[in-house]
Amino acid sequence: MRWLHSVLFWSFFVASSAVLFCVALVLFLVTWPFDRNGRVLHLFSSGWAQLYFWVNPGWRLRIQGRERLPWHGPAVLVSNHQSLGDILVLFGLYRPFKWVSKASNFKLPFLGWNMYLNRYVGLVRGDKESIARMMAGCERWLDRGVPVLLFPEGTRSPDNQMRPFKDGAFRLAHARGCPLIPMVLTGTGDTLPKHGLLLRFRADCEVSILEPVDPRAFPDPAALRDHVYGLMQREKDRLESGAATPG
Repeated sequence: MRWLHSVLFWSFFVASSAVLFCVALVLFLVTWPFDRNGRVLHLFSSGWAQLYFWVNPGWRLRIQGRERLPWHGPAVLVSNHQSLGDILVLFGLYRPFKWVSKASNFKLPFLGWNMYLNRYVGLVRGDKESIARMMAGCERWLDRGVPVLLFPEGTRSPDNQMRPFKDGAFRLAHARGCPLIPMVLTGTGDTLPKHGLLLRFRADCEVSILEPVDPRAFPDPAALRDHVYGLMQREKDRLESGAATPG
């Protein structure tokens, strides 16, 4: 029955995306004069994304530490990356930020067009010029007091294990001296496999937002990166073991 569930979901996904993009376009035009950072449109997009989580009754989401995320001011948010379901889950944070995403995603009908309206930051992996543009775009948003969110692994993990981190997010935080906020996801790999469109019926997803890390306490981005990787790996191990939240 997974195939029937998946066909129904993707049919609803396409039809609703067409309608909701029209709403997003109107919202963009109406709010542009007083909301140049796109906070309202991003929060609408958060609800749009969460809709697709809610229509899967066997999926559950728990968020710990949401209060550690800023409503205002620059911050670099980093998360591990397990599945396309990560996007739905992290939109559920309902906090303003700009995604860093593959440039090809911006070409997708409706969703990609909405990413363009939100002025998220595109990236062509492995292209030095694109990486430089991405870094400059993130710096501009940070200078405007808008957080940015990156997946430092660079791509989805094929086995839910954390891959080595790339330096970009840590160079941004270190250069700007703004808080770096680690976030750990578990369970999202059970929503949709990396290669395939068949959804799974059940997924117990969890997001743990850790205490902000001050990059000024580290001599260079590499030291910051290694420290944050250790924090996130330990938290991921704790979540997967079912241990209680440290108090």
